[in-house]
Amino acid sequence: MKNLRNKEKNLRNKEMSKLFSVHDCQVIELPIVHNESGNISVLENQRNIPFDIKRIYYLYDVPMGAERGGHAHHELQQYVVAASGSFTFILDDGQNKKEVFLNHPNKALHINPGIWREMKDFSSGSVCLVLASMKYTEKDYIRDYEDFLKFRKI
Repeated sequence: MKNLRNKEKNLRNKEMSKLFSVHDCQVIELPIVHNESGNISVLENQRNIPFDIKRIYYLYDVPMGAERGGHAHHELQQYVVAASGSFTFILDDGQNKKEVFLNHPNKALHINPGIWREMKDFSSGSVCLVLASMKYTEKDYIRDYEDFLKFRKI
């Protein structure tokens, strides 16, 4: 975790995002406040999430068999939570691939910049909650895999 924080501190521009690998993308256990009437998990900027949240969105009603993602980001970081149901992320740094199955609302996948991601195997009723470090800007997206490999210089 300390090594990951050091890399994040050094992230100053788009070129730095090439330093991250799929091995830097980790599932983080979120704190749970237990209560008889239900549990609560809390995420707070710079406290238990390593960036300031600038955008929140969620995917839902994803048809059975559909896939999402198919892109990378130059600078954007994300925390992804299976708020309900389950799904699988396929992370790719151009040399290594890693599959991550999410199915607990108290676990978040931290996706670093410069990582290609695809999503599959959405369960019925799943909700994918995404906390992003930047507001939406199309120029931050890399939508073509060949362009991604050029970006990563692979």
